[in-house]
Amino acid sequence: MRPTAFRQVALAAGRDLDATLAFWRDVLGLATHAVFEPPGIAFILVGGVRLLFSGGTPQATVYLDMPGLDAFCEHAAAFGTAFTAMPSLVHIDRLGQFGAPGESEWLAFLKDPAGNTIGLVERRPG
Repeated sequence: MRPTAFRQVALAAGRDLDATLAFWRDVLGLATHAVFEPPGIAFILVGGVRLLFSGGTPQATVYLDMPGLDAFCEHAAAFGTAFTAMPSLVHIDRLGQFGAPGESEWLAFLKDPAGNTIGLVERRPG
């Protein structure tokens, strides 16, 4: 037996849960699913996976599929988002291990207000 899917990813909420949720809503376009006060936690759903934001959680990295990566980066920059790495080619999947053979995988990285790293992944045709 082995795990079959992500259920939940825990991310730091930082000092300001509202600012962190606003970033995920305004920059990434993801709505808040639920907020519980107390204890000061919130959830966002992405493709059936729960993102749990909590003040007591260490900073984390989450990778999100992002079609139209270059256009998204322009959109996010308009919000003043600072990228730690702009889109760059990281892998050509010649054997089709992670998708269609010959596709290339591109990544960009940014941080939310709580310091969580967000990796944005786009698969492009070969």
